[in-house]
Amino acid sequence: VSIVNQLLMNYNLTIFGSVSAAGIFSAQFFGKNDRQGMVSTMRIKLYFGIAVTLLSFVIFFGFGRSLILLFLDHEVNSRTDTVITLDCAMAYLHIILWSLPPFMVVQSYSSSLRESGQTFIPMVASVSAIGINLFFNYCLIFGKLGFPAMGASGAALATVICRYVEMAVVVIYTHLRSEKMLFAKGLYRSLRVPISIIRQVIVTGWPLLLNEILWSIGTTFVNQNYSIRGLTVIAAINIEATAWQLFSIIMFGMGNAASIMIGQLLGAGKVNEAKDTSRKLLALSIVSQIAVGIMIIATAGLIPKLYNTEPEVRSLAASFLRIVGLSLPIHAFIHCTYFIIRSGGRTFVTMLFDSGYTWCVPVVLSSLLCRFTSLGIVTVFFIIQFSDLIKVFIGVPMLRSGFWARNLVNRFDEETLPETE
Repeated sequence: VSIVNQLLMNYNLTIFGSVSAAGIFSAQFFGKNDRQGMVSTMRIKLYFGIAVTLLSFVIFFGFGRSLILLFLDHEVNSRTDTVITLDCAMAYLHIILWSLPPFMVVQSYSSSLRESGQTFIPMVASVSAIGINLFFNYCLIFGKLGFPAMGASGAALATVICRYVEMAVVVIYTHLRSEKMLFAKGLYRSLRVPISIIRQVIVTGWPLLLNEILWSIGTTFVNQNYSIRGLTVIAAINIEATAWQLFSIIMFGMGNAASIMIGQLLGAGKVNEAKDTSRKLLALSIVSQIAVGIMIIATAGLIPKLYNTEPEVRSLAASFLRIVGLSLPIHAFIHCTYFIIRSGGRTFVTMLFDSGYTWCVPVVLSSLLCRFTSLGIVTVFFIIQFSDLIKVFIGVPMLRSGFWARNLVNRFDEETLPETE
C-alpha cells in the first residue's frame, strides 16, 4: 500500500499542478470580480485533469507491475515476502485507480471554491470523506460488521467509496448555489475557453505543472533510494510519512491561504497590501510549525506503537519522526515561500526553487549516501531533511526583492472574455 501510494502521489501532484496553474489566474479573477474569467479557468482545470487522468490509467495499467518492482528488487532477505508484497500491491493498485476520476473533479471544484473564498464546503467534504474512509477501512480490511475481509484490497475499495462521496458533496453543493459561485453558473453551457486565456495559462502554468511532475518523481526517487536498505526502512518511512502529513496540515493550509489571499490582493491591484500579508502569513506559518514540531518530537515514541509491526520498524520510525519534527520550521518557511512567489505567476522561478533543487540536492545526495556509503539510514535521513536549509538562504532574498508581486489579469478586458451562456 505504501509503495502504490508513493507512485500515485505522482498523479496527485500532477493534478495539483494542473489546477494550480489555472488557479493563479482564478484567484486574481476573483479579486477583480470577473465571473467569466473564473468560468474559463475552471474549464481549463477540468480539461487538464481529464487528460492527466486518462494518461495515468494507461501508465498504471500498462506498467504498474514494473514500477512497483523498482521498490522490491533490492529486498533479498526473503523472496517470498517480495512476491506477497507485489501481489498485494497489484491488487490494491487495480482497485484504487478508480478513485482517480473523482479525485480530479474534487480538486478542480475545491480549488475554485477556495479561490472564491468558499473554504467551508471543501473542509466539510474532506472531513466526511475521512470519516467514511476510516469506517470502510475498518470494515473491509478486517471483515467487520458483516463485510468481507479484503486486506489491502479493502483499503483501496474504502478509498474509492470515500472519493465518490466527497465528489458528490462538493459538486452538488456548488451547483445548488451556482448563483453565488462565480465559476459555476453556466459552467457546462459551453465548452469554450478564450484562446488568450488558454495561451496565458499555458505560458505561466507549464513550469508549475512540470514542477509538480518533477518534484513528485524526485521524491519517489529519494524514497526508492531509501528502499535499497530493505522493507524495514520502507515500513518505517511509511509510518513517518503518514504522521508527517497529519501534523503538517497547518503548514499545507498556510501555503494555500497565502496563495489565495495574496493572489486576490494582487488581482485587485493591492500590491503593497499583498507584500505585507505575505510577511505576516510567513511569520505565522513558521511560529505555528515550531509548536507542531515540538509535538511531533514529544509523541515520536508513541505514534509507531499504533502500528502492528516489528520493534525494529517502530524504533526506526520514531527516529525519523524526531528528525522531521526538528526540521519542520525549515520546511514551513520553504513551503510558504513557494506559494507566495507562485501567487504572482513567477512559476519558472518556483520550478527552479522546488523541483530543480530537489533533483540537484536530495535526489543526488540520497542516491550517493544510500548506494555508496555505509552510513546508517537514520544519519542519511537526517542529512536529506536538513539539506533543505540551503533553500532558506535562497528564499529570503527572493521574498525581500518583491519581484513576485504582479497583477496578471488586468490584461484581460471584457472583449477578451465574452459571455459564454
